[in-house]
Amino acid sequence: MEFTKQLFGLRIMNLYMLDKKRLRILQNTANKIRISVIKMSFDAQSAHMGGSLSCIDILTALYFYSMNINPKIPNDKNRDRLVFSKGHDAKALYATLCERGYFPKKLLETYEQNNGSLPGHSIRNCVPGIETSSGSLGHGLSISAGIAYAGKLDKKKYKVFTIISDGECDEGSTWEAILFAGHHKLNNLITIVDFNKLQGFGYTKDILNLEPFLDKWKSFNWNVVKINGHNLDEIAKALAIKSINKPLAIIANTIKGYKGPERHVNQISSQYKPPTKDDLIAAINRLEAEIII
Repeated sequence: MEFTKQLFGLRIMNLYMLDKKRLRILQNTANKIRISVIKMSFDAQSAHMGGSLSCIDILTALYFYSMNINPKIPNDKNRDRLVFSKGHDAKALYATLCERGYFPKKLLETYEQNNGSLPGHSIRNCVPGIETSSGSLGHGLSISAGIAYAGKLDKKKYKVFTIISDGECDEGSTWEAILFAGHHKLNNLITIVDFNKLQGFGYTKDILNLEPFLDKWKSFNWNVVKINGHNLDEIAKALAIKSINKPLAIIANTIKGYKGPERHVNQISSQYKPPTKDDLIAAINRLEAEIII
């Protein structure tokens, strides 16, 4: 009901038709991607598992429902673009692109391996489908705003999606981009904030409190909705909003480490500690049990 109230005055595009069968397919897909991410984290003994798991439902809705893309033509000039700003969580993006058919699954085994194709932070064109290089936080939204602005100048119909972390909203460059996009009425720009409320050294509210978060975006001339970032129906509906004369911000409330190893869920440990063998087995068994054909 609360989410429905937020949609007052905004238009939902006709593509929103998420019936129970399609919802189940998306849920199964998200769980398959989670399994890949946890395996990659274990095999590479890699950090940043928690933030990767928190954005998987968002990525699933984008790549398997909302975005106009074709894995067989990854550089189609008319494609929608995704700028994945929280690049330290690149394994979530890699696993999603792989599941969508951009490259073979065997390539996931090279994540953070010597002479591998998948670095810890995604690099443009390291595999098909990676739009921008990442590393230092706070640049993704500026890049997205530039791409969206160029699309407006060239009268292109593509949309630009950006996933940013709540932690990188500490960055001044992020707010410069928010101001720029609102001023130029970039309604072809959709920003999703993975609002898991944990960052490198603690809770976001304790490091640098962002509240009133929604009001800040609105004051910069954006349309804003707040959703449950693990509810695929809500995500799909938010992505189907047609924003008139304003960019759209989707504040997605998420949980760090969602559906991952239980001892790391909503814990700062998920930022740094890779899963143990027992973690891996337990999490995969639980996720496989959820996949219903």
